[in-house]
Amino acid sequence: MSGRISSEAGVHDAPHESAHPAPHPAPSDAPGTDAPEDAHEDAYVHEDEGAYEDGPSDARRARWTATGAGALLTTAGLAAAVLRALDSVPPLVPLAYACGASGCALAAVLGSRGRTRRALWLMIAGTALMAVGDQFD
Repeated sequence: MSGRISSEAGVHDAPHESAHPAPHPAPSDAPGTDAPEDAHEDAYVHEDEGAYEDGPSDARRARWTATGAGALLTTAGLAAAVLRALDSVPPLVPLAYACGASGCALAAVLGSRGRTRRALWLMIAGTALMAVGDQFD
């Protein structure tokens, strides 16, 4: 079944051509239709031209999301750092919250500049750092 000629018998091991039926003609290729060949391609081009005119693009939406999430995590981290600093906890706890919040602030800045993938990973790292600070509590 490898498709090569057998050295012993001299016969071709590939399946017979009759096993694969001929494809049916496409509806636009059927006799009697006068549809141009590029009719489907023109329809796609006209559909795609106005796709992003009505709303913001995906890149802009990603930038706003990264900036907003970074700012929200920064605010939460700084609030937790201040609240933990006022309690009687080891100084490592508010420091971990503050460092995680600063990482999220940097992620918000990167997200606003379009570096959304780096901003996402920096937000994950900052949140993980805040979680470590929570474990020290």
